Amino acid sequence: MGGKRYIVADFELMQIEFLALLAFGVAVLYSSVGHGGASGYLAAMALAGMAPAEMKPTALALNILVAGLGTLRFLRAGLFEWRAFWPCAVGSIPFAFLGGATVTADVTYKRILAVVLVLVAIALVTPIAKDRGGRTMPVWIGVGIGIVIGFVSGLIGVGGGIFLSPIIILSGWASTRATSGIAALFILVNSVAGLAGNLASLKALPDSLPWLAAAAFVGGLIGTELGARRLTPQWLRMLLSVVMVIAAFKLATSK
Repeated sequence: MGGKRYIVADFELMQIEFLALLAFGVAVLYSSVGHGGASGYLAAMALAGMAPAEMKPTALALNILVAGLGTLRFLRAGLFEWRAFWPCAVGSIPFAFLGGATVTADVTYKRILAVVLVLVAIALVTPIAKDRGGRTMPVWIGVGIGIVIGFVSGLIGVGGGIFLSPIIILSGWASTRATSGIAALFILVNSVAGLAGNLASLKALPDSLPWLAAAAFVGGLIGTELGARRLTPQWLRMLLSVVMVIAAFKLATSK
């Protein structure tokens, strides 16, 4: 009996180490483009066999940590445009709360969303003449976009930056690097709203959360430094396209 308990304890430790390693890698990649990484965390937790009731609030909690860190770093670097943020945030916050309070298992929707993300990734790596930006986002369009993204984000447990970023970039409402800062704050407020709507699941947070949070925090430090200071807009765009493909794969293979 004692030997069996040790085996179980060793297996749980291996699970925590595995999840922490994945959380670190996801945080580095996603935070470099202003994202929190919730879709990556969800995929990692599913792969590790974490209970579904624990996955959504855990991913949102990690999202808040990494996106909060990213928000500070990108804002300090001057990479943000208020006019491209607030209309989307006004529409998204209440609907992220509503989506977080809604329970669904619509696999077909996830498959369709995965296809859309792949198409967006292709569009992002298509050569353009220059890093666009400077166009003004119509307020009513921004609010409408926020409503849709907010609800979907709360529903599946992500922050929504992975949806908002390509829309802003391809519409020319902000430069690629400024979009990273916009996405970070957008993810932060949406994740807080989505987690608030999912309060009933908070009791199911795993004991491994502090370890995952520590790994995601270190990864977020590295990723935001790369995105805010060192990488060119071209590399940021390529990284963002990689994020899209990863997210599409996770959505397409999730149950």
